[in-house]
Amino acid sequence: MTPADARTIATFLLSTMESEIPQTVAVFKAVPADRADYRPDGLSKTAMGLVRHLTVEDEWILNAVADGRFVAWADDSEACGLMSPADAVAAYEKRIPAAIERVKALPDEALTREIDMLGAIQAPAVAFLSIALRHSCHHRGQLSSYLRAMGGKVPSIYGPTADMVAQA
Repeated sequence: MTPADARTIATFLLSTMESEIPQTVAVFKAVPADRADYRPDGLSKTAMGLVRHLTVEDEWILNAVADGRFVAWADDSEACGLMSPADAVAAYEKRIPAAIERVKALPDEALTREIDMLGAIQAPAVAFLSIALRHSCHHRGQLSSYLRAMGGKVPSIYGPTADMVAQA
């Protein structure tokens, strides 16, 4: 892959990630704060655990691309300081655009350098943008599937939801 090819791919993926921020934030806002400990199964993360995971790991992957290396696995425990969906909304709206801007500022050649994700995946930096996008959409979908069982309403993600139709 040439650096110019990597830039074209990165531009597309980063613009897609930017366009996904409002949907992710809408799902965070739909999590009932008093039910954020909900999990559908003992092996599942809690809703708040997913909110933290999305916020911390989306930023972590983007910053790793910008830095050209991954450091220790992102800590999405309570130690990350995100204690409510509202905390995560504020963090996501601030941190994710900032991390995207860091990646946009990279020279084209930096997008082709190989990065090692702590021994788990080795790939060109631009490939981690695709991973970040898919990671975010996957866990947002997981979280959105918790909402009704928690007493929340599913917001529009890519179109109207049954909750929105019922409100109309």
